[in-house]
This record gives sequence, C-alpha cells and structure tokens, in this order.
Amino acid sequence: QYITMLLAIKYLLLLASVVLPATCQDPIRIVAVADLHGDYDNSLSVLQMADIVNDKAQWIGGNNTIFVQTGDVVDRGADTIRLYDMMQRLRNEAHEAGSQAIPLLGNHEVMNLVGDWRYVYPEDVETFGSFEARVKAFEVDGFIGRYLTQLNMTAIVNRTVFCHGGIHPAFIDSRTGLDWINAYVHEHLPEYMESKGKYGDDQGVFGGHGPTWYRGYALGPEDEECPLLETALEMLGADRMVMGHTVQRDGKVHSRCDGKAILIDVGISKAYGRHRAALEIIGDKVVAINNGKRTEIKTTGKKWPSKLATLREEL
Repeated sequence: QYITMLLAIKYLLLLASVVLPATCQDPIRIVAVADLHGDYDNSLSVLQMADIVNDKAQWIGGNNTIFVQTGDVVDRGADTIRLYDMMQRLRNEAHEAGSQAIPLLGNHEVMNLVGDWRYVYPEDVETFGSFEARVKAFEVDGFIGRYLTQLNMTAIVNRTVFCHGGIHPAFIDSRTGLDWINAYVHEHLPEYMESKGKYGDDQGVFGGHGPTWYRGYALGPEDEECPLLETALEMLGADRMVMGHTVQRDGKVHSRCDGKAILIDVGISKAYGRHRAALEIIGDKVVAINNGKRTEIKTTGKKWPSKLATLREEL
C-alpha cells in the first residue's frame, strides 16, 4: 500500500500537462513508435535508435520533434509501471524542451481500464504489489487510470493521421474531423470504465470497428479498403494514416495503398520477438527505421475513387 501511495503521488505530480488537441501544426521532425507491450528494455532501445531518448530514458529530441506513441503500452509484459512512467515523463520533458510527445490510447489501454485482463502477465501484477493494487491503479481515480483518461485516441500532425487501429470514414465528422472522437472519449470513457464496458459507448468508438480496433486498412483487400482510406484522408485533409495494432511479423514497417496506410507495429515486445523499428517524417519525406536501417516510403501519387462512408450503424 505504501508503494502504491508513492506511485499515485508521483503520477499526480506528473499530470500537469493539458489534453492535446487532435491537430498539431508545423513540427520539423515527427517520430512515431507503436505497441510497446510491457517491454521496457527494448522500448528504450527503440527510442534511443530513433534519437528520442538517451540511455537514461531522458528526452534528447531537442526543440523540433513531435513524438507520437500510438498506444498499447500495457499487457504481454511486466513493465507497465516503468513504461507509463517513462511516457508521462517524456511528455513533460518534451514540452519543457519546446517539443511535444503525444501518447495515444490503444485497445489494450481500454481493455485494462474496463477490467479485461486476458493479456496481463502475473509478473506485471507483482510490480503493483498485489492484484487489488493493480485494479485500483486502473480505476478512474487510480494513478494510471487518471493518466490514461486524459489521453486522446487520435491525432493529426501536419498532414499525417495517427491512431492505434485505423479510422473508418464513418467515424469522421464533416465539420470537426477527429476532434469529436477525442472529446467523446474524454466524456464517456469514465462511464464506460465504471460499467466494465457494458454501456457508455452509443457511438461505437470503443468497439470493434472503432479507432483502436479497426484492422481493415492493415488486412483487408486493397481494392476495398484503399478507397475507404482515400475517403477518410480527403475528409481530414491528410496525406497518410499511421497505425499500430496489427503486428508486422517480419519486424519491419510496411505500407499499403501507395504509402497512404503505414503499419508500424513491428513487435517491439519480447512477446513478439523484440524487433526494433520507428517511423520518421520530415516534410514530405517518410522514412522507416528498421533496426537502424533507413528506408524511404515513397508514393506514386495513385488515387482511388473516393467512397462514401457508410453510416456508423452499418459497421
């Protein structure tokens, strides 16, 4: 209990930063990393490779970097506390340096918040001191729950959309773009948590077709999914969508739809082989960093016919 109390105090001190809007403008360098899944050591190695942190996990991105982590920090490993501590600290250190770190919600964050522990390792529970302490930590007023309920589910940095799973055009508002999703999450997630996922999501944002779960752009036939992606990007005034969630089994960043869908979950965690990869965007140049090797992701400018979004109820 004493350890849990100290951790809670630490997180309260760290929760000084405000909720970020979905859209940020004009960074010089954008770096994105996907699912970390409970592996602190390899996550640190990836962030060092991408010149985000030093070997002490301190921010070295300077004043010209936006770092996006697309969710799923938790589960499949034992380092939940260490990883969330690092992410929260990097958010503050980046802000102090004049840069920005943007952690997003993944489906595993939401799962833990509603008490779905199917992928929680016993070793992870031990780091909290007890089963009950971990339950408390992920409640609305718990030291991790309080942090996670502040996070956005989506972000647009310049003309790149970031999310965990994928954003079907049915979830894009013609007037407010993605801002409504983040506002909805902040308003409804506490109720969704308290009901253990039984109610509080009448728009399906936390569901299987929502932004943290959707796999269409990653796995569906391109002749069906690329027109949907084209529609989503046109509605958002964006050039590409960067997603985690769907593991690339060869441990490398991949793209689909002529470079407009970029899949960056490479299996960083020990549970998936401890691969190392990140994505870097500077201006119009998009580069996959796979185990230190840099490969540009190019586009031919191909366009798919825009497809009208189906109603959300039809998903």
